[in-house]
Amino acid sequence: MDFETSLRRAIKSGAVVNGQKETRNCIEEGKAQIVIVANNCPGEFITYLKEKDVFVHTYNGSSMQLGKTCGKPFMVSALAVEDAGESDILSLKRA
Repeated sequence: MDFETSLRRAIKSGAVVNGQKETRNCIEEGKAQIVIVANNCPGEFITYLKEKDVFVHTYNGSSMQLGKTCGKPFMVSALAVEDAGESDILSLKRA
């Protein structure tokens, strides 16, 4: 699986929320199937994620690189996939 292609496909065909606040809300509502964080995501948010029952994948790049991968002109330190759509991104949970 090519992570970046799978993420772009999930964004295009599914439901993905960007940002720590939106990701936190998605987790609290029980909608997050997987959370992806940049490798420079703030420690307090990582601590929050460890307390929750959600699968977390750490992106091997900075928040600027994750934003670019998402097709956004800004930094994205965290995102949550609510619906993978036509993507195979949820296969990360089986790896």
